[in-house]
Amino acid sequence: MNSEWYGNIGKIVVPTPFAVGNVNAYLIKGDVLTLIDAGPKTDEAWDAMQTGLKNLGFNPQDIEQVILTHHHPDHVGLLDYFSEDVPIYGHSYNKDWLLRTDEFIQKHDDFYASLFYELGLPEQFLMFLERLKAPLKWMCQRSLTGVLAENDFIPGLPEWKVIETLGHAQSHLSFYREKDGVLLAGDHIIAHISSNPLIEPAEIMEGPRPKPQIQYNTSLNKMLDYDISTAFSGHGKEITKVHELIGRRLNRQHDRAMKVKEMLKGTPRSCFEVCQQLFPEIFKKELGLTMSETLGQLDYLVHMGDVSVTYNEKGVALYKAN
Repeated sequence: MNSEWYGNIGKIVVPTPFAVGNVNAYLIKGDVLTLIDAGPKTDEAWDAMQTGLKNLGFNPQDIEQVILTHHHPDHVGLLDYFSEDVPIYGHSYNKDWLLRTDEFIQKHDDFYASLFYELGLPEQFLMFLERLKAPLKWMCQRSLTGVLAENDFIPGLPEWKVIETLGHAQSHLSFYREKDGVLLAGDHIIAHISSNPLIEPAEIMEGPRPKPQIQYNTSLNKMLDYDISTAFSGHGKEITKVHELIGRRLNRQHDRAMKVKEMLKGTPRSCFEVCQQLFPEIFKKELGLTMSETLGQLDYLVHMGDVSVTYNEKGVALYKAN
C-alpha cells in the first residue's frame, strides 16, 4: 500500500524519475478536501496518486484544492492531471514557474549564464545550462489561483498556519497546526538527507541574487520557535525529534563550511575551482547541485566574515579566507 492515514492526514507515496526517489503528497480532511503537493508529471506517478487516493477512500475528482509547498517538478507536475477547476494555492514565486512564458525562460537562462560565468564556469561547461531545464519536462502548465504568505491560514483549513521557509526553494512554504504541533514540512526538513539550498533567481529577476544557504539556515532556526511534535516531509519518513535534527543539520553545515575555509587559505579561488575540489567526480554529472552546495558554503563564509570576495579583470568572483 502506498498510502495510509495519520489522524486526518493521509500520506500518499508517489514515484519520481529523480535521484531523490519517491515523493510524498498529503491529503487533509477539513472544510475543504485538500491535497498538499502532487508529484511529477508521469503516468507512473498518476497511477500511484489514483491508487493512493482510492486506498484513502477518495478519487481525484474529490480533491477540492491543491496547496503547494514549493514549485519543484516532483511536487507540482501532476497538477496537469487534475481538473482545471481545482484551485491551486502557494507562494507568489510559483506563478512564473507554473506557467513558464517564453519571456520568463529567457530571463531564467540569462540569469544562470551570467551567474555561472561570474562563478568561474569554463566555457566548455556552459552547455550544462541547457541541462538545468531538463527536469521541466515533468512540470505542469497551470495558473496559480491564489497566493499564500507568512502567517496566512490555508483556505478552508483554519487550523493550518503558513510559515515561509525559503532556502531549498524560493517558493518554499511549510504548514503548522498548533493544537497538536504537526508540521507539513515539504522539503524544508527531511529525515534521511540534508535539503540542498538550490540556486534560483530572485522573484524579481532584476533584483539581487538570493543566498539560499543563508535563507535556509534562517528558516531552520525559525522552526525552533515552534513546538513541533511530528514533521511530515516531502520525502521519506516522519520526524519526531525535529529540533534535534535541526541542530545536527546546522552544525554539519557549519563544519562543512569550515573545511571550505581551509581550502581558501592562500591563493584566491573561484566557486567552480572549489566545487571541483569538493566534488572531484560527481560535479560533471550533477553540476547544478554541486555548484549550489559550493556557492552556499561560500555565501555562508562571506556572511560570517570568514572569507572575502574580489573580482578579477574578467568579472569572475574570487574567494579567499580572511
